[in-house]
Amino acid sequence: MRIDHVLSEQKQRHTQIKYALNMRGSSLAQVANFLGLSQSTVTQVSQGRGRSRRVESALASALGTTPEQLFPDRYNNKEGEP
Repeated sequence: MRIDHVLSEQKQRHTQIKYALNMRGSSLAQVANFLGLSQSTVTQVSQGRGRSRRVESALASALGTTPEQLFPDRYNNKEGEP
């Protein structure tokens, strides 16, 4: 897979996460506040520029899904381990 394709997918997922949070009355900033983290940390994970099981879990929870479903490329086995 080409790197530009991967980056495009990550950017698209980030946009979808922001939209879905907004539709639920939430935001990346609210997730960050809940976790006691900076918004930039949560944004980096959402954009695929960083990894954090804690942030991935919080984003998934806010969207009513699992980290494995939200970030399938990051979880490649059946137990949900990175």
